[in-house]
Amino acid sequence: MSEIKAGQTMPDRILNEEDIIKWLRDHPKFLQTHPEACAYLIPPKSTQGRSVADFQTYMIERLKADKGALEESTREIVENSRANMNNQHRIHRAVLRILEARSFEEFIRILTMDLAPLLDVDIIALLVESDGNIIPHIPAGGLRIVPPGTADKWMQGKTSLLQSNISGIEIIYGGGATLVASQALLRVDVSMDIPPAILAFGSRDPNLFEPGQATDQVAFFTRVAERCLRAWLDVQ
Repeated sequence: MSEIKAGQTMPDRILNEEDIIKWLRDHPKFLQTHPEACAYLIPPKSTQGRSVADFQTYMIERLKADKGALEESTREIVENSRANMNNQHRIHRAVLRILEARSFEEFIRILTMDLAPLLDVDIIALLVESDGNIIPHIPAGGLRIVPPGTADKWMQGKTSLLQSNISGIEIIYGGGATLVASQALLRVDVSMDIPPAILAFGSRDPNLFEPGQATDQVAFFTRVAERCLRAWLDVQ
């Protein structure tokens, strides 16, 4: 039988065991380069003489590797679950905290100052659009004023925008901009009578906020803050 080389078409006749054994003898590294082939074989249960190869050791090592990969995957799932539960706990505490505000000014202070350590971020800012120094219905303390159209320009039609490995913008974070290396921007629409706003969360961790991350928890908090603003301003 002529040798079958890689890439060649198989002969028309059916190969017998001797053909296969000869081919494997001529290609001793076949299983080394194609270990997945072992998944199709049933190895002997024990060594049966020197002429019979025992695959048990290989199979055991493969099972160990599979077990290690499964344990690593399980560990990642558990860690992610714990992180999600921890974040959810933080969000719940933050919601309760802003609901404790006894005045609108205290609400703004809690939102923009007190919640940063609770939510494990470095800085929180509330940006409201205005064409002057006075924002309708809203005192300027604790807020940052941005030009009209900023929300639409920055958010690009999205309700949330996550960015990693960035440099903080002074118009958002003021003197704290140098700390910010990643951020989450959430659009806030209080009512037709209030200009659009953006709730910004900034972190010195460049990967705390990344595109593609789930935003359901921080979006939930933003919607609660949005409703609180609506209630404090007595608008629909």
